[in-house]
Amino acid sequence: MLTNYIKIAWRNLIRNKAFSAINIVGLAIGLATCLLISLFVLDELSYDRFNEKADRIVRVIFRGSSAGGKMNEAHVMPPTAQTLKADYPEVLDATRMRMAGAPVITVNNRTFRDAATAFADSNLFQVFTLPLLKGNARTALTRPNTAVITQALARNYFGNQDPIGKIITMKSWKATYQVTGVIDNMPTNSHFHVDLLLSMASLPEAKGNSWMTSEFFTYLLLPEGYDYKQLEAKLPQVVEKYMGPQLQKAMGMTLTQFRQKGNDIGLYLQPLTDIHLHSDFAYDLSPAGNIQYVYISGAIALFILLIACINFMNLSTAGAAKRAKEVGVRKVLGSAKQALTMQFLVESLLLTAIALLLAVGLVYLALPAFNELADKKLNLNVTTAPWLIPALLAFGLGVGVLAGSYPAFFLSSFKPIAVLKGSKFTGDSRSIGLRSGLVVVQFFISITLMVSTAVVYQQLNYIQNKKLGYDKEQVLVLPETWLLGTNEEAFRNQLMQDSRVVNVSTSGYLPAGPGNNNNFFVYPESQSTQIVKTLRYDVDYNYIPTLGIQLATGRNFSKTYGTDSTGIILNETAARTLGWAKNALGHSLSRADQDGKVMTYRVIGVVKDFHFKSLHEPITPLVMVLSSNSGTVIAKVKTKDISGLLASLKTQWNRFTTDAPFTYAFLDERFNATYRAEQKTGLILGIFAGLTIFVACLGLFGLATFTAEQRTKEIGVRKVLGASVLGIVSLLSKDFLKLVGIALVLAVPVSWWAMTKWLQDFAYKIDISWWVFALAGVLAVVITLLTVSFQSVKAALMNPVKSLKSE
Repeated sequence: MLTNYIKIAWRNLIRNKAFSAINIVGLAIGLATCLLISLFVLDELSYDRFNEKADRIVRVIFRGSSAGGKMNEAHVMPPTAQTLKADYPEVLDATRMRMAGAPVITVNNRTFRDAATAFADSNLFQVFTLPLLKGNARTALTRPNTAVITQALARNYFGNQDPIGKIITMKSWKATYQVTGVIDNMPTNSHFHVDLLLSMASLPEAKGNSWMTSEFFTYLLLPEGYDYKQLEAKLPQVVEKYMGPQLQKAMGMTLTQFRQKGNDIGLYLQPLTDIHLHSDFAYDLSPAGNIQYVYISGAIALFILLIACINFMNLSTAGAAKRAKEVGVRKVLGSAKQALTMQFLVESLLLTAIALLLAVGLVYLALPAFNELADKKLNLNVTTAPWLIPALLAFGLGVGVLAGSYPAFFLSSFKPIAVLKGSKFTGDSRSIGLRSGLVVVQFFISITLMVSTAVVYQQLNYIQNKKLGYDKEQVLVLPETWLLGTNEEAFRNQLMQDSRVVNVSTSGYLPAGPGNNNNFFVYPESQSTQIVKTLRYDVDYNYIPTLGIQLATGRNFSKTYGTDSTGIILNETAARTLGWAKNALGHSLSRADQDGKVMTYRVIGVVKDFHFKSLHEPITPLVMVLSSNSGTVIAKVKTKDISGLLASLKTQWNRFTTDAPFTYAFLDERFNATYRAEQKTGLILGIFAGLTIFVACLGLFGLATFTAEQRTKEIGVRKVLGASVLGIVSLLSKDFLKLVGIALVLAVPVSWWAMTKWLQDFAYKIDISWWVFALAGVLAVVITLLTVSFQSVKAALMNPVKSLKSE
């Protein structure tokens, strides 16, 4: 019987090639999009779950608030791990990591600088699932100056030689490390990616007892089934017992007094599996994902799949006239309703199977571009994911049954006497109402996506053109110039002599891209009870003019004044927060270090507020202090010959060192990189909005064709009675335009609400304009008219003699 169903289904598919093609293409696009996005969503949700103890690992984080802003840090103090393990028996193990950048490494007289490096406690491998391919996991990092490297790094450094026992030299630190272990390359879905792990025993700061400094990423292993909230509730005791005395020594007030002033500090716990999608830290081990974008992606996948299924149901029920007599004859000959239902379900599943095969092919073709867009390494590999084929089959079966169930029950329910009378079957009002409702749903989704895409691009355009308070154009950033050693100053002076260079500054503090998170607690005029949190920028004499930052009052640092080493420059927000909005010049600020030593600074200038953080965040208090810090050279240039300037700088760099390659970036590029997630969201929304509209148009085209066929005689009569082509086209189009109008009315409030919620994530944002909705509505109408007009004009131009002749 099944063979017979498949044969009949295949014959119907061949007989109705055009509409079968519309169904298959629409469904294939919907399935391919859904598969692509599902791969992305599954990857995002899988972060850190490869760890066997993932559900038992939590990370200790630090949060606080003070006048001037909030503190959210993913790393904590050096003694946190040891203290929590010693004081709380539910902490079965505690381990730490501290990032060390990408130092210059020499191996056998060859220089490398491509290894993400971190210090790690020796028990890291007992907490995380990072099995060693070579070496002993329990002892690999116990001794000072030992190292564990990834398999890729071992191959790069030592070729086919056994890396165990080999020596690598950290040229930057003038220290040597012996390789004691090799691990496999870290999974891509890990929240940290390190190529080189050094023993924490090599780091003196790791043994420190300070609760006023951080930088140590700390993880705890808890018992099975244990609720981490129970331990988190005990952490205020740790803050009171260990952090409180050091806070009092540094700031001259007890923890209670500190909190009475509206300030707060505390330690909290974050589940390992929440780190990637639920982190709001400015500085973390890797860029975090965003659960909002996972929800948006999932919604888009469901929407486009829903539209493809709607197309199938619409075309199947609208084409009932062609199958009505077939159903009538089958019923007269004894076919049961269940058998007819099964026949139409098999047809649906056959179409879905073909669409699924086409969709898998589309996914393979689209994956490279999608991976580049989403910055992923997704793949459809059956060998590494044996569950993939069963999942695809189940997915196809589910979609086939979902899309085909209503048409199957609808077609199998025809009354044989009614359909064999000879009149055309047009369906009852319920089926017509359902089809209309489904068209409304299609265009509701399409218009919502159009509005969302427009708002995202408007916000991105606003960000790109907003006055930031500093000049980001033609500002060249040369990172890690500390590698030049004593030649850094000479390199800087050569830059100053180049006529294409306007000004040069040396500072690692940049207002765009990843920056430094220096919490700087100050209090005005020795009033140590009024603590204000600011960020600190260590700058030189040329920093402000190089970046084009404007002074509101006072002056810049100057070599003319010998006292500027204790001078300080505020931004306007800091001046307001300290209560000096009208006149901050001459006032003094004090701060105490962790040993209680007090430093006093005198305000010599106030700069106008500039955006030194993402536009997601409001401007917070900032202070600038004079410092001779090195590491990054910032050059304001003015030339059209950028490539020539870069070539000249590379030549000068290579005269001083060959240990590290010449690298550079432009400040505007760093700024744009800050909003890469929003740019990707806008592009993805645009692509999928286009696909959604295309699939909806396929279904609309099919419906218009069926509508024109069903009204062939009516059109012939109207033409004989004098109706014009334009009048007939309007007649056939107005019903669809009504549905688009209803969809627009429904889409406007929903899309406004959704994009208002999205914009709340920005401290500086656009107002959603009325014309965005009007434009989306006009586009929807134009698209509908273009889609329907082809069949409408074709029907209107048909010879009425042909349409009115007897059947």
